[in-house]
Amino acid sequence: MVNTCTDKIEQKLLIDGFNLIAGVDEVGRGALAGPVLAAAVILDLNNIPKGLNDSKRLSQKQREKLAVEIKASALAVSIAEVSPEEIDKINIHQASLKAMTKAITNLKLPPNYLLIDGFALSKLKIKQQAIIKGDSLSVSIAAASIVAKVARDKLMYNYALYWPNYGFEKHVGYATVLHLDSLRKYGPCDIHRRSFRGVETLDLQPTLPLIVS
Repeated sequence: MVNTCTDKIEQKLLIDGFNLIAGVDEVGRGALAGPVLAAAVILDLNNIPKGLNDSKRLSQKQREKLAVEIKASALAVSIAEVSPEEIDKINIHQASLKAMTKAITNLKLPPNYLLIDGFALSKLKIKQQAIIKGDSLSVSIAAASIVAKVARDKLMYNYALYWPNYGFEKHVGYATVLHLDSLRKYGPCDIHRRSFRGVETLDLQPTLPLIVS
């Protein structure tokens, strides 16, 4: 497996004097349940795991293997989340920006440049570049997308044990037929985003979690 995105952006930044480049991405923006989660990764550009790509283009097995390699080889990795309750209060766009900002500020090494998938973080006084579909173009953003995806998926698998009626282990909170059917049957649970279409339109009371014995 070879890299399908490159480090060309990072190499140019190195020439320009930036040696701590953090890739930043979020996952869970479009889900109906669970937190939005972001990761920030400062890769060792002399030791980049092979096969980095947009996490959505990789299999679960590939993502999990790469997440381990990224954490072992990177100079710094940070993960942050914003809860469904806060998403409902501040909206998903602001929650995504907040999760990415938290991930960056929690890095053990302060980055001197940010490569961000999608949206700029104007409140941070760090030089940065927002790149549309950056997880397919930058190895740093791809690494962040993989770490974030693996971490959020594991969280949703754990939630599936607590709320087994919704199939979170299969769709990790997204609006599949199974998920929507479960919502109609059982109503939303504590981790559903009440402000999202598909949840609030059901106008149902939350159900108590059903524990798998």
